[in-house]
Amino acid sequence: MATTKNNLGELTAKELEAKLRDLKEEAFNLRLQQTTGQLENSSRIRIVRRDTARVMTYLKARLKKA
Repeated sequence: MATTKNNLGELTAKELEAKLRDLKEEAFNLRLQQTTGQLENSSRIRIVRRDTARVMTYLKARLKKA
C-alpha cells in the first residue's frame, strides 16, 4: 500500500470507498494482532491509519465536487 499516496487522485468514488473499506478491515485485523501479541510490524498500524485519512480526504473532496 505504499503506492496509495501516488494514485488516489485517479480513482473513482466507488474505488475510494472500496479502498477505505479494505484499509479499515486491515486496521481492525492489526489491532487484533496487537492485542493478542502476534503483531510483528507495529509501524504498519500508523501507515494504515494515515492511508485511511488520505483516502477519506480524497473521498470527501470527490463527493463535495459532485
